[in-house]
Amino acid sequence: MGKTTLLRGRAVQWAITACCGSAFLLFGYDQGVMSGLLTGSAFTHQFPEIDTTDTGHGSASLQGTVVAIYEIGCLFGSLFTFFFGEVFGRRRTIMLGCTVLCVGAALQTSSYGIPQLIVGRIVTGLGNGINTSTVPVWHSETTAAHNRGRALAIELAINIFGVMSAYWIDFGLSFVSSQAQFRAPLGIQMVFAVFTVALILFLPESPRWLLKHGRADDARAVLDQLSMHRGADRAQMLEAEFAEIQHTLEEEEAATIKDKNGNPVSAVRACFTNGKERYFHRVMLGVGSQFMQQLCGINLITYYAPVIFEQSVGLSHDISLLLSGFNGVAYFLSSLVPIWLIDRVGRRKLMLFAAVGQCACMAVLAGTTSVSHKATGIVAATMLFLFNFFFAVGLLAIPWLLPAEYAPLPIRASAAALASASNWIFTFLVVEITPVSIKSIGYRTYIYFCVFNACFVPMIYFLYPETARLSLENIDLLFTGDKVLLKLPKQLRDTTLGAETGNAEAEKESTTTEAVERVPGEKRQIEVAHDDVSRL
Repeated sequence: MGKTTLLRGRAVQWAITACCGSAFLLFGYDQGVMSGLLTGSAFTHQFPEIDTTDTGHGSASLQGTVVAIYEIGCLFGSLFTFFFGEVFGRRRTIMLGCTVLCVGAALQTSSYGIPQLIVGRIVTGLGNGINTSTVPVWHSETTAAHNRGRALAIELAINIFGVMSAYWIDFGLSFVSSQAQFRAPLGIQMVFAVFTVALILFLPESPRWLLKHGRADDARAVLDQLSMHRGADRAQMLEAEFAEIQHTLEEEEAATIKDKNGNPVSAVRACFTNGKERYFHRVMLGVGSQFMQQLCGINLITYYAPVIFEQSVGLSHDISLLLSGFNGVAYFLSSLVPIWLIDRVGRRKLMLFAAVGQCACMAVLAGTTSVSHKATGIVAATMLFLFNFFFAVGLLAIPWLLPAEYAPLPIRASAAALASASNWIFTFLVVEITPVSIKSIGYRTYIYFCVFNACFVPMIYFLYPETARLSLENIDLLFTGDKVLLKLPKQLRDTTLGAETGNAEAEKESTTTEAVERVPGEKRQIEVAHDDVSRL
């Protein structure tokens, strides 16, 4: 294991969070950096083909393509991870993603024409797609159940810090007349990528991945390194955790979907088949969460905030950049809220809160931008700030968390990559159509995003199970019965907790009887859970 064992316990947990945060800070910075450059004097002079300011004659559709082509790179990066991520492992895949991203950032920074800029954005997206498909999986597999949501919320808050940083760097360099105005912001991407690689060299691989690939001793060592248990029962707790992961993996491999010849199908193919473990159902829930994150309209604001302030609200170029910077600050502060709420309130309630709030914001934004008055302009600007608040609280972190939580171990990496690919497909759609939509139909652009958010409310309420404070192994119990459970019953939760504390045998008889009496429809699931306990 070497240098990856230098940090232990809480220190390694925070280091993993910092590394994942750095990767997502880079992700956020990439999202925000182009927004302030599009209307900069040096940028429009170098690339007049995409100058859509009042004095320019560039193409809005070409501008949308240049910005959105980054998402196509991200899509292919996600698909690469979908097919090959499980082979490379979590750490090596992230290092590969950062390396590719550095190449793309260098191409963008040195661009003197649209073709090279487009190629640079595709390559940068390729690296970022690899990272965003892998980082949430690695993070969820190395974090304790009661901290998993909070850890990812911290990671996504750092992501928004990256967006905010991009806005302010763009604003600060807008006063520079040389080409450094846009080349410096594009080059800064490489700093974050190098830092991520330097940090991950000292951090461990996922114990679940190690165990799945036959490296049981390494998996035990990593679990020991990650554990924050203290006292005489430390060895017993570690052994119970190891046995739970091992048994879950054995069960899932035994239940792996087989072809007509009886041979297990690959993880990629398993994602598109159901079986008693409901693989396809679980994959689609993860894909759907990313679908909702993008079609809510957040990247309408993230990628084009200065353009919206300037063209929809009617503010000057300098004021638009300044307001975008303050919007980034408010967005970052809002992203801190779910750090304390995501594991306490739960995923479902926060997602519902966000969808309802975003729907209202888009409705008001459509109304206020349909007329040209100073007062309505102020309200419209306020709605952009408020929309970011609702999104940050409920739909920023959770859609990145759910694909890794819902998917069982045999297909977790592939399912997360597929969800990430969904994210990039719909991000491309939104970013590609936004400039044309704002120019062509104006305020009506916000109406269809309002309708999308309204549709998300029943989808979340009726389809998405709660996973807060459940181990990745316990989440499987939500999907393995006669029907999908939206919340794990207390009886099942108590059963699995008994196993973890080493009191399984004492609880087994009384809890089984009580649980079957109270929840007869879930008898099979409870028996499965107790069978797990007896084997531990």
